[in-house]
Amino acid sequence: MWTVIYIAPTAKIAERIKQRLTEEGFLVQVRAINMTKNQFEIVVPEGELEEVQEVLNSILHRS
Repeated sequence: MWTVIYIAPTAKIAERIKQRLTEEGFLVQVRAINMTKNQFEIVVPEGELEEVQEVLNSILHRS
């Protein structure tokens, strides 16, 4: 089952986060959820949630 870990405000930010998480070895998908507001869900497998959240926090705090 896939779980949303972040909602990115732009496609560029979503792709950058996806790339960084993929480089760390995680499976990641990006889904457009609201084209009028240009929002994108970043989703990962539920089993990787805790590990991904730690890496995501470091990515977001460095940006």
